[in-house]
Amino acid sequence: MGRGDLTDAEWERLRPFLPVSNRRCGRWRDHRQVIDGILHRVRTGVHWRDLPERFGPWKTVYERHRLWSADGTWERLLQRIQAEAHAAGDIDWDISVDSTIVRAHQHTAGARLDPPPGPCLKRGWADRTPERNTVAGPRRPPGGGGAGGEGLGRSRGGFTTKIHLSSDGRCRPLSLIITPGQRADCTQFEPVLEKISVPRGGSGRPRKKPGSLAADRVYSNGPCRNYLRKRGIRHTIPEKSDSQAARRRKGSRGGRPPAFDEERYRKRNTVERTVNRLKQYRAVATRYDKRGYVFLGTATAAAIVIWLRT
Repeated sequence: MGRGDLTDAEWERLRPFLPVSNRRCGRWRDHRQVIDGILHRVRTGVHWRDLPERFGPWKTVYERHRLWSADGTWERLLQRIQAEAHAAGDIDWDISVDSTIVRAHQHTAGARLDPPPGPCLKRGWADRTPERNTVAGPRRPPGGGGAGGEGLGRSRGGFTTKIHLSSDGRCRPLSLIITPGQRADCTQFEPVLEKISVPRGGSGRPRKKPGSLAADRVYSNGPCRNYLRKRGIRHTIPEKSDSQAARRRKGSRGGRPPAFDEERYRKRNTVERTVNRLKQYRAVATRYDKRGYVFLGTATAAAIVIWLRT
């Protein structure tokens, strides 16, 4: 076993949820070998063509990663690992939300303008077992139409992508969204929270509502606070200084200041530590993938390893 490869225990946790061959279009190359190759590239940021020979043909490893990024397999695997942790009472639902800028390498430029092809469903999805069909089914990947459609944009850091995420109290990603680097954080606040979906055991609905939430003052605006009040989510978000001044100028018409729990806000560092964990993986810290959905799959694969090893 090479450095960074899945251990036997980690593999046994992941294996039951992987797609199986329908035996009509050939057999999958050994999942464990290919996944180890994908994780090697995620960890080191190496070119796909430079993968060590022990992982098999580089194109097989790349195509498996592209396919699983397109049809949502990586996201389903992340949800299943989260479901195991939730069933064991291992998730701290005092969550935090934030974003991080990722510098895009020059190799990310040049994606085709037409939308990416939909995932091939001939292999791996025809004969799934029932437990593998408990989360959302395959979908057409987003993208196309230029850099903006692939989550690339200009910011102070240059050519960048932004990862918006939520994390639980143990510094593990619950949901991930990518946008161009110049996109404001508050615009993705609702999508990030709506993407949290941890399946429960049995036939119950997945858990989507956190116990409490902490975020920095960039999310301190009317729409974000109204959304949290509508869903009944307790939150700790500091008020902006200009909002405080405007409220004081209005006097009694300005209303009461929003509640702020300083002790709870100190725990917001969990999302910062989650970002640090994600950026230990070089293919996440620097984006090399042309397609946005492939880079989201790269970040999700790193998140899966974080959950497996925490």
